[in-house]
Amino acid sequence: MRTAMKCVSLLWLVLGCACASTRSVVQEAVPPNQTFTLESAKLKETRRITVYLPPGYEASAETRFPVLYMPDGGLQEDFPHVATTVDSAIRAGELRPLVVVGIENTVRRRDLTGPTSVPSDLEVAPVIGGSAAFRAFIQDELIPEVQRRYRVTEERAIIGESLAGLFIVETFFLQPELFDTYLALSPSLWWNAESLVQEAGERLAARPDLRAGLYVSSADEENIIPAVARLKDVLREHAPAGLKWEVEPRPDLRHDNIYRMSSPSVLRKWLPPVAAAGAAQ
Repeated sequence: MRTAMKCVSLLWLVLGCACASTRSVVQEAVPPNQTFTLESAKLKETRRITVYLPPGYEASAETRFPVLYMPDGGLQEDFPHVATTVDSAIRAGELRPLVVVGIENTVRRRDLTGPTSVPSDLEVAPVIGGSAAFRAFIQDELIPEVQRRYRVTEERAIIGESLAGLFIVETFFLQPELFDTYLALSPSLWWNAESLVQEAGERLAARPDLRAGLYVSSADEENIIPAVARLKDVLREHAPAGLKWEVEPRPDLRHDNIYRMSSPSVLRKWLPPVAAAGAAQ
């Protein structure tokens, strides 16, 4: 059974990358945006960054805005549909005005996975386990560059699906102060024999004063549903009082459509207009 499960995990990982490659040939509409490149000492390569600025950014010279970061954030990846969702929701008054920063992939499976000792995990790509370096790039290079270039606040959120969701959950447990809101859509928590889930209770107990938001969902995927359910059990038992969290099964959605189908409602719920957020507390 475990071997079969790992085969399914590997299949979904391959399919996820195939979907990303398919998206690269589809030209999508995207709101006005800017791009810049950043030489990364942490990753020893140049990274391309795409930025969406909210309506009113140019007109309000003193106003600062929160930032939504996204792996898989190239113009040929998930940036177009997320930026379109954000733009529409802001204009409808259903989302707080925010900046979106998309990080275009270079070596995706390297950047979004942590270390693993599971043989089948080790076979998924020539280079894996680079999430710590990718996180250091975000913290030490990208966030300061965004702060230098744009009028932003200290409020930060991050969103992603599949392996990007895995990276987001890993970041939440290893470095929760990096973002305020973590939105992980059907994360690949099977990685490294579910080590993130297995260690979650201990990590939460070590941070009783933690204040953050965490959303985790699961699509109709055999290899992800059980791990997400186990994470929900851990959160129910060990979540600190200051952690706002939700685990949402989405059996009506699949690996290939959960990002597009659920991100509009997830973003509206977790990043509402400030007045609405205050009223809900």
